[in-house]
Amino acid sequence: MSGALIRPARADDAPAVVALRALVYPYLVRGVESTRRMIAEPPPGEDWAAWVAEANGQVVGWVSAYRNTHTSTPGVGEIALLHVHPEHRRRGAGTALFDAALGHLRTLGSTRVLTHARTESLPFAQRHGFTPSRELRYSALDLSTLQPMPQVPPGVRLVPAAGLDPRLVHRVDAESSRDEPGDVPTDALSFDLWRHECWDNPGLDREASTLAEVDGELVALSLVKRDGDRMWSDFTGTLPAYRGRGLARLAKQAALHAAAARGVRTAYTSNDEANAPMLAVNERLGYRPVDSQWSCRRKLT
Repeated sequence: MSGALIRPARADDAPAVVALRALVYPYLVRGVESTRRMIAEPPPGEDWAAWVAEANGQVVGWVSAYRNTHTSTPGVGEIALLHVHPEHRRRGAGTALFDAALGHLRTLGSTRVLTHARTESLPFAQRHGFTPSRELRYSALDLSTLQPMPQVPPGVRLVPAAGLDPRLVHRVDAESSRDEPGDVPTDALSFDLWRHECWDNPGLDREASTLAEVDGELVALSLVKRDGDRMWSDFTGTLPAYRGRGLARLAKQAALHAAAARGVRTAYTSNDEANAPMLAVNERLGYRPVDSQWSCRRKLT
């Protein structure tokens, strides 16, 4: 049995949750205010819930579970970021957190469960019925080594997300991400859910987030979420009709330069192993691998 207390997460847990996440996943970027809002104001429609493991008054574990609203496939639930402080592992806290998350998904009527696990955590996932599927590669870039900005092609204009109509930004994000590789078909988020999770996220740096405009139409984007001097490339993509012209790379380079000018020192990102175009873009930009996680899935009966 776990010696830790498993309880629902509270908004005032946010500083401790962020500190724990930074210890276990130093390449993931979500600040205190963003985490506080996530707990206090969960995304609408996802039936999102989270739990912490507490030992001696300290948060030593975390997990969240929710209805996957990124796909029209019915009955898909997700367990996210199950992790325990290294000094408190192998005492049952991870299993207790998992049981809380899985119980929540059962109440939602989920029939399939998705999660991600680091290579070292795959035995735990497999013991709990999950089958590994796809590799998700995490990479980092030291912004002091940024390559110079290339010449912007004629007819192309780079603009910050700040001041733009969020519906236009949502359109580019939604249409660019429809063919993202994954374990279930990806559907575009509704504008309201995207606005909650992305546009109104306290961590979104709208000044650094950059879009490419061609002949007056927004066609590519690279979104930046930030915590202090670290940033996360939340999504980079191009409308299908405009691919093959280097616009995603151009938007991402501009976003990285803008973030560096605003005090960011390290950028992180992730890519599915099958996303060869973005893996190539990131390699050319100088990103280096720092970790991998594996998507895992199981049925829930």
